[in-house]
Amino acid sequence: MDNGESSYRRYLEGDEAAFDEVVKTLFDKLVFFVERYVGDYHVAEDIAIDSFVELMKHKTRYDFRVSLKTYVFMIGRCRALNYLKHQKRRAAVPLGELEMTLADERVSDAFLKRERDRLLHEAIADLPEDMRAAIHLTYFEGLTYDEVARVMKKNKKQVDNLLYRAKTMLRHTLEKEEVLTL
Repeated sequence: MDNGESSYRRYLEGDEAAFDEVVKTLFDKLVFFVERYVGDYHVAEDIAIDSFVELMKHKTRYDFRVSLKTYVFMIGRCRALNYLKHQKRRAAVPLGELEMTLADERVSDAFLKRERDRLLHEAIADLPEDMRAAIHLTYFEGLTYDEVARVMKKNKKQVDNLLYRAKTMLRHTLEKEEVLTL
């Protein structure tokens, strides 16, 4: 899977419809990634749209040395950080409330899984920003350590250290909450 690179090449050759394919391929993933920084889905959508506008406006900046996905995520991260820099305060993200009816055992199992997921996401949200971004890019987006390093403007060893410390903190937090035994 080329994550839209072949479509982007066609776009550069004059096929305007190919850019829609690039957006379709990467938009939701970029919104999800940016939302981890800004904490607001609608703001994340706006930033993602701006990122694609920048990609379209500055066609020649992307030189195919990194994957298109990595490049677009770099743009999104930069725009998200600029957004946060200009905010006076950062709003908290409500993680949502779970509704449950104890109709049968399947509902109970689903509840336990959702509760574990919720606690995991809360623990991830409590990590420092760099660790949170490294976890998201590696485990949710499937990027390699090299790609994560490029997006975060760090070297591969720093990414490895961030992930090690993040996993250690998550393990400690989740053991304390007894999530690992649920």
